[in-house]
Amino acid sequence: MFSMFEWKNEYAMGIGSLDAQHQNLFAIGRELYAAMSAGQGKSVLARILDRLVQYTAVHFAHEERLMQLYQYPNFDTHKAEHDALVKQVLAFQAEFTSGRATMAVQVLQFIKDWLEKHIKGSDFAYAPCLKTQKVA
Repeated sequence: MFSMFEWKNEYAMGIGSLDAQHQNLFAIGRELYAAMSAGQGKSVLARILDRLVQYTAVHFAHEERLMQLYQYPNFDTHKAEHDALVKQVLAFQAEFTSGRATMAVQVLQFIKDWLEKHIKGSDFAYAPCLKTQKVA
C-alpha cells in the first residue's frame, strides 16, 4: 500500500509548478500512511487534514489561474471537480472533529483515488493546453 504514495514519472505533467504541488500530495499520503502504521493515525490526523485543506486551496487556485489564463475550454468541468474534492476534504475534517475514529483509512483511500483519477485523468487533460502555450 505504501508504494501507492511513491512519486513516479507517470504522474508528471511536465509543468514544474504543478508537478511539485502534486508531489506534495504524495508526501501527505506517505505521512498519513506512516502515522497509521505506527499507531499514531488519530493523533496526527488533525494536523494532516489541516495541511490537506490548505494544500487543496493553494493548489487548486494555482491550477485554476493557469487554466483561465490560457483559456482551457473545459475549465468549468475541472473547477466543479475541484469544488467536489474540497467539499470532501472539508467533510473529512468535520467528521474527524466530531470524533469519528475510522477516518484515517477513508482519507488514505480518498488521496489514492485523487492521485489516480484526478491527476492522471482530469489534470492530464488540460496539460496539452498549457504546454502548447509554453507553460513549463
